[in-house]
Amino acid sequence: MGDNRAPVTVIGLGLMGQALAAAFLKGGHPTTVWNRSAGKAEQLVKDGAVLAATPAEAVAASELLIVCLSTYENMDSVLEGQDEALKGKILVNLTSGSSDQARATAERFAGLGVTYLDGAIMITPPGIGAESSVLFYAGDEEVFKAHEATLKLLGGNTTYLGTDHGLPALYDVSLLGLMWGTLNAFLHGVAVVGTANVEAKAFLPWAHGWLDAIKGFTADYANQIDLGDGKFVPTDATLETHLEALKHLVHESEHLGVDAELPRYSQNLMEKMIEQGHAKNSYAAMVKAFQKPSA
Repeated sequence: MGDNRAPVTVIGLGLMGQALAAAFLKGGHPTTVWNRSAGKAEQLVKDGAVLAATPAEAVAASELLIVCLSTYENMDSVLEGQDEALKGKILVNLTSGSSDQARATAERFAGLGVTYLDGAIMITPPGIGAESSVLFYAGDEEVFKAHEATLKLLGGNTTYLGTDHGLPALYDVSLLGLMWGTLNAFLHGVAVVGTANVEAKAFLPWAHGWLDAIKGFTADYANQIDLGDGKFVPTDATLETHLEALKHLVHESEHLGVDAELPRYSQNLMEKMIEQGHAKNSYAAMVKAFQKPSA
């Protein structure tokens, strides 16, 4: 059947694991699955998957192993006692966790003769297999390239980040943080205009347009940060100008009875940076409030 249809094993059949296995089946790969609750494999078996009775059978079935469990601890529990069977295998871990867990796991598996790729899925289960879906991977580049076509079945925007196994987890939480921060700011804005009986759907197109403008700001700030010269030359507004505008948001929130904790937090950070001498710098200087002192 050729390397592009090589057997794949999926360990862990939550909603995400089921979606991963279904994508491999759709791509024509012989797919073995395992889960503690075998009933979750019922539809996959109907679609052509082979249900392994034990983790050992699942590991033995394929060179390429995809693990998607709730925690790293669960992965360790499932694979306990499989050290010899795992030797020479390629293990792609799509379990959510932290960068230190990923790096420690990579080191442990390297000692067992296992090639380890750590990954992060930036989409919900229904998006698995879509051309626009983003999945990050890190580890051995040659191994990633050898199996890239297979991994792209899970999402067209399959991206290799480098050899540092911790990078997918860092990208994952950073992008999720961006999502939560943006959503909270949007909802706070909805609450503010809502005090004047403005519906959320009326505010929405203006929020969308403003988000597009913000993309331009972030591109400029990213360039300033990466220059590393600490100058943060303003091309739009200085930090002290931002602060005066932000004070209006804090005032409106407090005056209208809307929770002001979110904008007040930003105000406190800005004032801290201005006290440190960044009043005439661009907003990019705010990165200093979040970086480690050595950065």
